[in-house]
Amino acid sequence: MSQPRGRPFEPGNKMGRGRPRGSRNKRTAQAQAILDQYAESITKRCVAKALDGNVRALTLCMDRILPSLREPGIRIRIPKMEQIKDINVASQRIVDAIGNGNITPSEGEKLGAMLQIHRANLERLELEARITELEKIAEQQYPVTSRRRDA
Repeated sequence: MSQPRGRPFEPGNKMGRGRPRGSRNKRTAQAQAILDQYAESITKRCVAKALDGNVRALTLCMDRILPSLREPGIRIRIPKMEQIKDINVASQRIVDAIGNGNITPSEGEKLGAMLQIHRANLERLELEARITELEKIAEQQYPVTSRRRDA
């Protein structure tokens, strides 16, 4: 008969626990040891091939020398946005920052998109509050009765 699914090892089997967390596979550890041993000569050879015009080696070397750049942070003062009118002030400050050359138009576009998302969230919250208030008023003026009309 086969073992029940999920319990392939007998209780007390020390080998059935698997590898400890964070431990490395023996083959991976061996391969890393070999690479570490020859790392300098492999790197020199890769650089030599890059200098000879091997495009793949050149790309590999350039990726190490000059990794892809991350976008720099933007410093701009905007008000705390708790109401929709605050978003209008923030939008104006972004436009002014673009005009003054403090941020690029693409950075301003990204910030503007973020403001639009925030505006939509604020509008949704405002509408939910207004609907809830209207429902309370309607319930007070027109209470729901559980009377049943018989025809």
